[in-house]
Amino acid sequence: MNRKLTAALLITAAVLTNVAFTALGSVFHYPDILKEPTDTILTSFIANESAVVTWFIVLAASAALFAPIALGVGRLSANRPMRIAVPVGIAAAVVQVVGLSRWAILVPGYADRGDRDAFETAHHVLGTLIGETFGYALTAAWTLLVLAALGRAFTGWWFPALGGVSAILIATGVASPLGVPGVDFLNFIGYVLFSVWLLAFAALLLFRRTPATSTPAVRAGAAA
Repeated sequence: MNRKLTAALLITAAVLTNVAFTALGSVFHYPDILKEPTDTILTSFIANESAVVTWFIVLAASAALFAPIALGVGRLSANRPMRIAVPVGIAAAVVQVVGLSRWAILVPGYADRGDRDAFETAHHVLGTLIGETFGYALTAAWTLLVLAALGRAFTGWWFPALGGVSAILIATGVASPLGVPGVDFLNFIGYVLFSVWLLAFAALLLFRRTPATSTPAVRAGAAA
């Protein structure tokens, strides 16, 4: 995992996420459809099943990229926040893939059988609890840990400010199941800013000539 490969993964994840999210919004009214009654969700799913499944697979693939991204970013520093950030980033990838994959693996069968109870269980456990709540919390935590590990010396004030704001807004999503007004919109804005942050991160890795960090551990590793 070198800087160029990590940058390529960051760009790919950001692009795939936004393309898939936009496509799902067009063919499935995602994510607003998730607030609708079960029968409405399943009817809409059946009407556009192939497209919906395809784009959820793309969305899951983009989430899976955060596992190697966490490993690649982890090479930028050897300090304690980054050592914590690596498993947190991998966990964020895993829970989101688990949550999103239900649309390709489980939901088609539920829709064919009209199994509302099984769908609702998967929707709440795999979707709301694991994929969304844990996903929001872990993604926000990974971002903040990476920022803490790299420090302001990495770019100055704007990079941690952008990442920090996006992480805080993403984290508000954990309150979405409680029906808190405005949370879904704030979470959406958080992910838009997060995509911009990922692209900025990639650009810095590609075009900065100086090392990302100057910690003693990194210097010692380079010397070795």
